[in-house]
Amino acid sequence: MASSHSSSPMRRPGGGGRDGLYHKERDASPHHCRPVRSLPDVCPKEPTGEGRGLCDGPSVVAEHDRWTVYSSKVNLPAALNDPRLAKRESDFFTKTWGLDFTESEVMPSFYLPSISREHFAPYLQEMAQRERIHERCKTICPNKDDVDAVSSITTNHDKSRAELEQVPKIFMRPDFALEDPATFNAVLPWSHFNSTGGKSSRDMASSKLLQEKLSHYLDVVEVSIARQISLRSEAFFHAMSSQHELQDRLQETQQAVATLRSRTAAMDRVMCQGPLRALRTALTRNNCVKLHNKLKLMAAVHQTQPTVQLLLSTSEFVGALELIATTKEVLQQELQGIHSFRHLGSQLCELEKLIDKMMVEDFSMYARSDLNRSPRDEPQVLEKERLESLVFGLLRQRKLDFLDIYSDEMILAAKAMVAQCVTESVLHMEEIDTEVVTKVAEQMRLMTFPQWFELLENVFESFLLFLQRIKATLNVIRNVVLEVLDSNQKNRLLEEARVGPSAQDSSQGLSLLQGEAEVAYLTHEGLFISDALNEAQQQAGSRTQQSRAEAAGNDSASGSTETPIIREQSFMSGENMMPTDLELNRVLNNIQDLLYTASDVSHDRCVKVLTARAKDGSLERLSSAEFVCLSQAVEGFVRDTEELCGRRSVSLRGALQSQANRFVHRFHEERKTKLSLLLDNERWKQAEVPAEFQDLVNSIADGKITLPERKTPAPDDRKPTEFLLVNGQKYAVVGTVLLLIRIFLEYCQCVNDIPSVATDMLTRLSDLLKHFNSRSCQLVLGAGALQVVGLKTITTKNLALASRCLQLVVHYIPIIRAHFETKLQPKHFNVLRHFDHITKDYNDHIAEISAKLVAIMDSLFEKVLSKYEVKAPMPSTCFRNVCKQMAKMHEAIYELLPEEQTQMLFLRINASFKMHLKRQLSRLGVVNDGAPQHGLVVVDVAFYTENFQALKSLERLDLNMAEIWEQKR
Repeated sequence: MASSHSSSPMRRPGGGGRDGLYHKERDASPHHCRPVRSLPDVCPKEPTGEGRGLCDGPSVVAEHDRWTVYSSKVNLPAALNDPRLAKRESDFFTKTWGLDFTESEVMPSFYLPSISREHFAPYLQEMAQRERIHERCKTICPNKDDVDAVSSITTNHDKSRAELEQVPKIFMRPDFALEDPATFNAVLPWSHFNSTGGKSSRDMASSKLLQEKLSHYLDVVEVSIARQISLRSEAFFHAMSSQHELQDRLQETQQAVATLRSRTAAMDRVMCQGPLRALRTALTRNNCVKLHNKLKLMAAVHQTQPTVQLLLSTSEFVGALELIATTKEVLQQELQGIHSFRHLGSQLCELEKLIDKMMVEDFSMYARSDLNRSPRDEPQVLEKERLESLVFGLLRQRKLDFLDIYSDEMILAAKAMVAQCVTESVLHMEEIDTEVVTKVAEQMRLMTFPQWFELLENVFESFLLFLQRIKATLNVIRNVVLEVLDSNQKNRLLEEARVGPSAQDSSQGLSLLQGEAEVAYLTHEGLFISDALNEAQQQAGSRTQQSRAEAAGNDSASGSTETPIIREQSFMSGENMMPTDLELNRVLNNIQDLLYTASDVSHDRCVKVLTARAKDGSLERLSSAEFVCLSQAVEGFVRDTEELCGRRSVSLRGALQSQANRFVHRFHEERKTKLSLLLDNERWKQAEVPAEFQDLVNSIADGKITLPERKTPAPDDRKPTEFLLVNGQKYAVVGTVLLLIRIFLEYCQCVNDIPSVATDMLTRLSDLLKHFNSRSCQLVLGAGALQVVGLKTITTKNLALASRCLQLVVHYIPIIRAHFETKLQPKHFNVLRHFDHITKDYNDHIAEISAKLVAIMDSLFEKVLSKYEVKAPMPSTCFRNVCKQMAKMHEAIYELLPEEQTQMLFLRINASFKMHLKRQLSRLGVVNDGAPQHGLVVVDVAFYTENFQALKSLERLDLNMAEIWEQKR
């Protein structure tokens, strides 16, 4: 591969190139035209800054007149075996030709077109027919010279082979050696000679014959060798002449190379050394700048831990976490492998865990201090910036369970709030000794209802303020989560928008790097050019890291507090650590659930207050007005919490419903007992109607189904009346019925105040009305009043008065039903059928009283008329007694019953009288025949009719007395 340095340059006779120099012909085959690429960095040298010229190193243009260290020769694989690699590659090309072989891209030639088989298609199509004809002719007619040459060669070969076969095979063996005794004895058979040492004529002849035979073998071999040489003499002499021509061309090439070296050396001296020196100087400066920036970055990283401690002292958790994340990123990318920072990564991880614990503890302390302060303190949100910082830090570290901490603190604060309200109330009550009665529930039971109700209102007010504060705090947390969610979406959109331009920039950068690679190859400066290319490749990343390092340095120098801009940068840099959109949405749902939980906890604590008070049954003994106040307060608190939290809590309503059911039971039992006592003491005499009851009835007629408001007692000049006027009708009533009207108005008023007990109250009212009906029946119709009250007898006046009272109750049943229908839900309308059953029972009772009045007169008629005799004097005593009793009865019931009912009753009495009279006349045999007895009866009947029609409201009644006579057969 190396040529002699002593050979002089030689001119080519034909003149193959410019300047008379020999130029090597370029191979036209495509695989020899390879694009230029940068040479590998074989012997790296750091710039010293002294500006050593390129001529000091190995040069392809300088004459090697004297031997230097660069004159040593090594093979290419040894030169390309990079000692700086820690691990040897097993690939053949990488191991043989260096690491850059696989990393460099070979660019296609810009001067050679891309040749494919389609370019040769016209030529192949044109020559295909000729080729087929040529092959056919070559097969049919072989070349004469070739045939002669083949025949002569065959003849000579056969002749030479026949001659060589005369030579014994032993001489042709590859292991032929005369030193071997066996071979020597086989070639020179000494057994043919005389062993005695004498030389006979026979021995002489044998040796001479052997000599001639060997000489003949030698001649045959020499002739064969000469023949073979003669056959190949032309090629031998051609090779010798080619060797001389090759030496001439080498001398010519040496001369051309010397000329080229001189010219290249001049170009190197004039055009290259100065720019290359400037390039080395610029690269040296860049390296110094990089080193300076690296040292500044190391200084900033060295100040990370003191800066983090300073930020933590001001509770700037987000800034401390961002500084730790930036420092860890710098350690992994730009400061990787620096020995002095080998433990800093683990220290930062431990510091980050410590910050996690500090944030959780600080958030717990914040929640405790915020929830346990006085509800009336301002503002609603305590240290808003601190809360936002804590939430940002917890979200950044994926501590998504911080709401559970807030929930636990909220439950404890709710319990403490009730105890605090009770304590504050008891302080102003001298009758409760807190040293003796220590339990909160017992202290509440010792309070009077006004005191306890004031405490309950205070508890309700405190919990409303408590919920408002919790809602305001949760709104701040929700805004932080929404800000993080919005930041994540913005980052995602920016990343998607950056995908297109980044691909275009990378393609442009690749073409630029390829152009610089060509320059590096031409200048043969692998070390510094490759560094320049790497710098161009990493320029964007270096600028970003330098800006981060400067930010970290500024933080370490100033220790400034966190701002919204820093928080936004925290999102951008720590987006991989931030929770996903799904996790953030789950946190938002948990925030809403936490508000619902706060409402439920508040209601549960209020339920505890109610149950503690109701444990001894004090709530059941409340008056209607007091229980209504309690119900209104509870309903107001429930309504306010529903508007505030957007959740319908059922615990407090359920507790109130339970107390309401107990209250209704006690309410009903008290009034039922009261009604029973009134009935048992009722003497069934007409009572006077006070003016207040008349006003009460009038308000019902006006549609006001409520009790009138209690006013301060004032002198009332109005006198009681005998009758109760209802829609223009007079009702004679007993005192029990007046109180009954007030009682069912109390039921209606209770339903107005507590709509939730409408169904239960309707059932209780139905039971009360049934009780009044049944008990009045027992006392009047069943004559129970004789034993209970001590009446001597149940008079017709008592019966008529009871009937009129029942009619008054029946009048108000539809009104009560309509009122309850407005308070019931549609699904509960089926309970209204109780009023239909009650109305039927009352009407049946009224009908039984009317039948009882008729039965009284019927028994009288039967007793009196059974003794009737038709004889003078007229009118008879019997008819006189009948008319007298009817007058008494009319006098007793006339003012009690309405006119129509009185007329109907006496018509039925008249029908009974006619029946008994007809029966007696039939028994006596008196007929309508105009006889004297018939005349006497007519006189009595006329007397009866005259007295009957003389009664009030009975004048126009048609008695039809002709029915007493039997028809003649």
